[in-house]
Amino acid sequence: MTDDLIPQWSAPVRVRALCTTRGGGVSQAPYDSFNLGEHVGDAPQAVAANRETLVRSMAARPVFLSQVHGTQVMILSADRGQGMAADASLTTLSGLACTIMVADCLPVLFTNLRGSVVAAAHAGWRGLAGLDGQGVLEQTLSALAAAGAASDIMAWLGPCIGPQAFEVGDEVRAAFTAHDAAAQALFKPLSGGKWLADLAGLARRRLRAAGVQQLYGNDGSQPWCTVGNPQRYFSHRRDRVSGRMAACIWLV
Repeated sequence: MTDDLIPQWSAPVRVRALCTTRGGGVSQAPYDSFNLGEHVGDAPQAVAANRETLVRSMAARPVFLSQVHGTQVMILSADRGQGMAADASLTTLSGLACTIMVADCLPVLFTNLRGSVVAAAHAGWRGLAGLDGQGVLEQTLSALAAAGAASDIMAWLGPCIGPQAFEVGDEVRAAFTAHDAAAQALFKPLSGGKWLADLAGLARRRLRAAGVQQLYGNDGSQPWCTVGNPQRYFSHRRDRVSGRMAACIWLV
């Protein structure tokens, strides 16, 4: 039996969402047990079995991307297959699940109050920072607006590396503060020019700046930290060789 996180938010009834954890699959260590990533060295037959379990639990088709830590948003349609190079996806079609794989990066799920569209974004620090203050979250919101959802967006933030575990160099801090000086508050100094960064906090700040006020999920507390909860979450930073979880959102 899988151990999914189900978002607690005010999404319309036709919107379904979940985020998998590491429990409930057939993969062997160090991918134990519900690894959904085909690219991490796990046995292909184990990944295939885990993905089939996911499909059965959702009664929808998860569309996996080839994530590149960028900002491109892919519009899902019935004739588009798996593995498209992008870091976010969006659909207005029932039965197709926007799906993001993570193992420390932040998954963000989106919908609107009418439940006419859903989207999912993969927000590692590079994609979140983007270029000139425009990253993957802003690009996803632009795509949502183009799909008719401009002012009634809600977002759920899933588990990611927490603010006590995400040690980064000064180039990461500079990428965010160059266009938002107040983002400095989300970096705590360490010795040697290093910082502890609050990835979920940076995402919340970006979303609020873009007008999204209904924010749910990851608040930066310890239960959401992938590194600090090895029994429940995969973490590449912690383990180096690690499985992948999936955050999925779809319309019924």
